[in-house]
Amino acid sequence: MRIDAHQHFWRRDRGDYDWLTPALAPLWQDFLPDDLAPLLSRHGIAGTVLVQAAPTIAETDFMLSLADTHSFIRGVVGWTDLAAADAPARIAALAAHPRLVGLRPMLQDLADDDAILNPAVQPALAAMAAHGLALDALIRPRHLPRLLTLRDRHPELKIVIDHAAKPDIAGGNLSCWARDLVAVASDGRTHCKLSGLVTEAAVEWQVADLKPVADTVLSAFGPDRVMWGSDWPVLNLASSYDHWVAATEDLLAGLDAASQAAVRGGTAVRFYGLEEG
Repeated sequence: MRIDAHQHFWRRDRGDYDWLTPALAPLWQDFLPDDLAPLLSRHGIAGTVLVQAAPTIAETDFMLSLADTHSFIRGVVGWTDLAAADAPARIAALAAHPRLVGLRPMLQDLADDDAILNPAVQPALAAMAAHGLALDALIRPRHLPRLLTLRDRHPELKIVIDHAAKPDIAGGNLSCWARDLVAVASDGRTHCKLSGLVTEAAVEWQVADLKPVADTVLSAFGPDRVMWGSDWPVLNLASSYDHWVAATEDLLAGLDAASQAAVRGGTAVRFYGLEEG
């Protein structure tokens, strides 16, 4: 079963996407399930993991309502304030929804690079682990050393790194990123998404520009801990769904059939515990 393990929807009139402005012209419109469904059908993708794009409870409610009415949304990665005193109770309530599979604090946007290690956040992370929810880590390379501490502090917490931690593909500054990514992967538990790479590459990117990053990810984590995602519609800033699918075929061409199947869907199904549509 092929799965897109990372995609978004938004409706601008909801008003909580502070990052979304007219300057991002390819994104300055509503993107909803009917827009994505034909792309999924064209590429034989059976389901998706819908990931939050705004740090609000309203965003989580919006996504779960879409999952209730669109069977291809197999899982939802929502948001709640992990530092709030009542976070464990909120997490327990959210976890009661069968499609809620994880939570994502938007760590890359927070002023404090150590925010996920804040003592106030630890009860929420423990609650996530207790309820089987994954932590999607939206981070940049500078955050990777923090994940070493986090994974050791919460060994039962499922962690997946979004977009391979957004390496500087355009600038070619990959050595420190690769070193730290390999260190995080060494625990044998942390997972990684092969997604969001094209928006970190140069405007005229080629598959060859992405290959060193994809190869590092696959070598560090192994196919059984790597999951493919589109990051649609953010993807539209630098590519198209069709182009990214084609690029992925090239990036995975060196893997055997079982390994390719894991990256394309099997890893996501197992990691998130996705249900059938």
